[in-house]
Amino acid sequence: MQRLQRIATGSIFIGLVVLALKVFAWWVTGSAALYSDALETLVNVAAAALTLGALRLAAKPADANHPYGHDKAEFFAAVLEGVLIVIAAGSIIQHAWFVWQHPAPIAAPLRGIALNAVATLFNAGWAVVLLRAGKEGRSPALGADARHLFTDVVASFAVVAALLGAVLGGALWLDPLLAVAVALYVLFSGWRIIRSSVGGLMDEAPDPVVLERIRALVADHATGAIEAHDLRTRSAGRLTFLEFHLVVPGAMRVDEAHAICDRIEEALRREMGSLVVTIHVEPEVKAKQHGVPVL
Repeated sequence: MQRLQRIATGSIFIGLVVLALKVFAWWVTGSAALYSDALETLVNVAAAALTLGALRLAAKPADANHPYGHDKAEFFAAVLEGVLIVIAAGSIIQHAWFVWQHPAPIAAPLRGIALNAVATLFNAGWAVVLLRAGKEGRSPALGADARHLFTDVVASFAVVAALLGAVLGGALWLDPLLAVAVALYVLFSGWRIIRSSVGGLMDEAPDPVVLERIRALVADHATGAIEAHDLRTRSAGRLTFLEFHLVVPGAMRVDEAHAICDRIEEALRREMGSLVVTIHVEPEVKAKQHGVPVL
């Protein structure tokens, strides 16, 4: 968890460097498209700060008020990041409309484009770092931050290429239109982040492939039992909670049933990492004949 927090701190530093470059690029050019890119980076910095705060809160151990821990704080941070993106998109559209109504030539366009391109390369490299760390640490907040940065990178490259073409071709009316295009792309990105994070808060079921793998592991390591049924899972940050009913012969001793449960839990945790398993043992009269048959 400390490593994830260090990476989140690094995101703030990288974000400030990139923001300074992009704001300067907008300042020397007055371009609406570069303004949109700078504002998107401002959201990146705010999102990085939210991510760091969420990771610190998620690292707190379970307590009396939060017996399942604080991991879902990361989902709240990701939702707030999505909301910030939506607000930024609205501001970009408003600025583009102003520039459309009051057109002005773009000053020092090549210098501004060069500054923006350098900033974009910084973002691209850091986005790769965040994506890897988010996957390895199973961090929704870092994952959302990485996806947001990748969105920023794609939008920035599009801004640089299109603005360069507009300047060289003399079609300066493309500047505010390009800003609106960036805003719409950013808006779509924010919606995806919010959708994914709300899914985590609502305890959505995992991918069917993951669920099928869980069923296979239970079947392979529950020798001595009859079946497992009513499998349910939910995720909370890095933790995945799994519960199911395990049917055993009615004459089986408690210690034998417990040994089967231990074997299943060990196999699941060995392959799936941070997993909290709850198994309810039942006698064979409770078999439903539609659960996971034990091999």
